[in-house]
Amino acid sequence: MQGLLYEENSFGVFLLVTVVLGGAGAWLSGRAIARIWRPWWTAALAMLVLGFAVRFVHFALFDGTLLSPWFYAVDTAILIAIALLGFRTTRRRQMARQYGFLLAPSAPD
Repeated sequence: MQGLLYEENSFGVFLLVTVVLGGAGAWLSGRAIARIWRPWWTAALAMLVLGFAVRFVHFALFDGTLLSPWFYAVDTAILIAIALLGFRTTRRRQMARQYGFLLAPSAPD
């Protein structure tokens, strides 16, 4: 897996920076975008910027490659998936709260 998903010597560094720290930011960004009723693709666009920030943390703290298109794409794909998951869960709650009457079971005739 090293070289395919991450370039550091430790898988823990990849998990910490990309999945935990970047994923937390992606989840919160997805939630925030859903709460202001923006479309899902704005969450994906926001992750393009967060992907650069995650690459910079890899570069600055763990001697990763800053301008690596492959690892930027991997990090950004993971962030987009987490952001869309946060967006979807928040939007599902919003729709259930806003339009709960559509989800209520109808009385039998």
